[in-house]
Amino acid sequence: MEFLELAKKRFSVRDYEDKQIEKEVLDKIIEAGYIAPTAKNNQCARVYVIQSEEGLAKIRSLSRCAYNAPTVLLIAYEESEQYFNSKEEGVSSGQQDASIVACHMMLEAADLGVGSVWVDVFPNTLTAREFNLPESVKPVCLMPMGYAKEGVVPSTMHTDLRPLNEMVKYL
Repeated sequence: MEFLELAKKRFSVRDYEDKQIEKEVLDKIIEAGYIAPTAKNNQCARVYVIQSEEGLAKIRSLSRCAYNAPTVLLIAYEESEQYFNSKEEGVSSGQQDASIVACHMMLEAADLGVGSVWVDVFPNTLTAREFNLPESVKPVCLMPMGYAKEGVVPSTMHTDLRPLNEMVKYL
């Protein structure tokens, strides 16, 4: 499949079958994140795979946006390993690196027939504490994923795009 075709095909899935993602499929999704580019190749991203009943119950209690997915990825970064921009204080790569990793996994999942949704609606600090993450690991997003229930279609917002010239400016 061509990349643009895949990018257009992928949509936010919020209703999943009660079926776990096969290990081989999940391994490919994780590999896509593993090979994602990061600033200075520092590889500060962390991916926590939540599949246990206890873990899923915990994440569902923290966010209404886990959507009963059989797997939820918690994507974060290790503060001490991120790239720090030497040209401007306070500019670093952790959130960007974790986001690139998440995007790679989301697209690989779509290519393999696994639905997902990017979730920002969760208490980042409390989530880190509830899952006993080191204080230096900062959650960026959740990614519920699994096989979409039959009949699930993209929301109308999926193709509701602003004009391209509002996004792209030539300087």
